[in-house]
Amino acid sequence: MFRKFLKRFPKEDGKSDMDWEEYYLDQTKHLWSKQQKELLEDLVSPVPELFRDVARHKIAGKIGELALKEKAGDITEDLVIRGYIIATPKRDHKFLQKN
Repeated sequence: MFRKFLKRFPKEDGKSDMDWEEYYLDQTKHLWSKQQKELLEDLVSPVPELFRDVARHKIAGKIGELALKEKAGDITEDLVIRGYIIATPKRDHKFLQKN
């Protein structure tokens, strides 16, 4: 709960981490295909149900950020995997290697 509060706290630029995640999601939601959404769901499946929405939002925000920086035409599997790796702690990468 405290972490979520910290994510809502504004940074130097006046926007919080969650504000940026929302921005990236809004800018790239038209780039997501059904297959990539299903891949994201598979990647967040080991997260407990209570925290799954927060994890999905954080990972999707990072994927959106990468897509905007690279000016991608659509969200690819490569972007999803790279966004997952960047947005999650290293201990969670074992799940990605198994799948």
